[in-house]
Formats: sequence, structure tokens, C-alpha cells
Amino acid sequence: MSRAPIVPLGRNIYRIPTLGDFINSFVIVDDDGQVTLVDCGLKRAPTAIVRGLRAVNLAPHDVTRIVLTHAHSDHAGGAAAMVQRTDAPGVGVHALDATYLSGGKSVPADATTRLGALVNRLPGGGFAPVAVSEELSDGQVLNVGGGLQVLHTPGHTPGHIALLHQPSGVLITGDSIWNMRSRITWPIQAMCTSHVQNKRTAHVLGEINYDVAAFTHGPQISTQARESVRGFLQRASH
Repeated sequence: MSRAPIVPLGRNIYRIPTLGDFINSFVIVDDDGQVTLVDCGLKRAPTAIVRGLRAVNLAPHDVTRIVLTHAHSDHAGGAAAMVQRTDAPGVGVHALDATYLSGGKSVPADATTRLGALVNRLPGGGFAPVAVSEELSDGQVLNVGGGLQVLHTPGHTPGHIALLHQPSGVLITGDSIWNMRSRITWPIQAMCTSHVQNKRTAHVLGEINYDVAAFTHGPQISTQARESVRGFLQRASH
């Protein structure tokens, strides 16, 4: 498990472990020093995020853009606090998850599973509402660090996205797939809006080119990353 406050993934892109390697945020630095933060972890994650920024001589006011992979509390729990502490006007998220974020509600779990139905009935599970300043779409290339491509991979949530940082060849997978304890797996079925759709759309992650697979849950894969992801997707599809 990573103990470093921030982990380099490539030129100007970093992973910040906010709960060991189990939950990660990411930082992309433009040549002019502006910072884009991807995902904000749980409610208490901002402390770890700020610590990670300071470890590479960055400060919260350097963050001018925040992007979320999806509207779940372990990715959006710290978002409102980070918006308040930074120069970001709000968060960017796929249009299909936008209303959940502005309402401070996690996307419902899969009610066709016993666990998912139970989770939906439990109190809590939300987060502080956060302003959505930008609605993202599939294929869009954000002017971030030389090019950050949005890949809409619905299923975990309707608006779930992965992100490809084109200059460094780093893929941020979001929750389409996990690498918990350095083992690639599907996310927990009950936590998906549609596990079937999640498995179907994740094939995109095996069809694009990248050098590093950076997971929101688990450590990155820096050697034969694409081959590792493609191998998992091929095995798991049978």
C-alpha cells in the first residue's frame, strides 16, 4: 500500500492516495502551473489531497479545474470542500450524472441485487451538493495538460467516464475496473447502476492505446498496462 503522499505517473500527472491505495485522486499540471484535479475521494479526502499537492510544491489555489469520473460518495465526498478551497468554479462531470452531484446524492445502486436494494434503503450515502460548472460528453478532449480525452463508459453509473491523458499515455479508468490489492477485478456488482452494461462498455479500455493504467481503486500498472487490462477483459467476458 502506498505511503507516499503523491505518486508520479508520467510527466505532469500524479496519483494521490486518499485512503491508502484503495481510493485515489489524480492531479494533472499544465505548463503554466494550473492544476486539474480528478476525483475528490470521501468527505475527509481533502486533507490528503492538499498534502499531496504540497509534496510537489503546489497549493489548493493552483487548482483551477475539478473533474469527477462519476457521482458516488467515494469520488464526490470531498468535492464541495475542494471547490471551496481552490479556484475551480465547480466540477466537470458527464451530463448524465450532473443532477446527482448538484443534489448531493449518489447514483442509486442496482436494485435487482439484494445488496443494492439494501444500500438504496439505507440513510446517508450522499455528500455535500456541489456546483456543476461543466457537463462532459464522450470523445470530448479537454484542454488539460495537452489533452485529456473523455471516454463515456456507463454502467457503474449512467454518466461514468474514464479519462485518457494523451501526452503521457496515462489512462484513468474510473470504476469501470478496479485493481484492488494489485488484482484487476470488476467493481462490486451491487454498486453499479447496471453491472451488465458496465462489463459491456469497459471493452473501450482495451481498444485504446496507453502506457499506464491508473485506477481509482488500487495502484497503477506501469508495465504492459494495456496488455494487462485487455487480458482481464478477454478472460472476464467469457
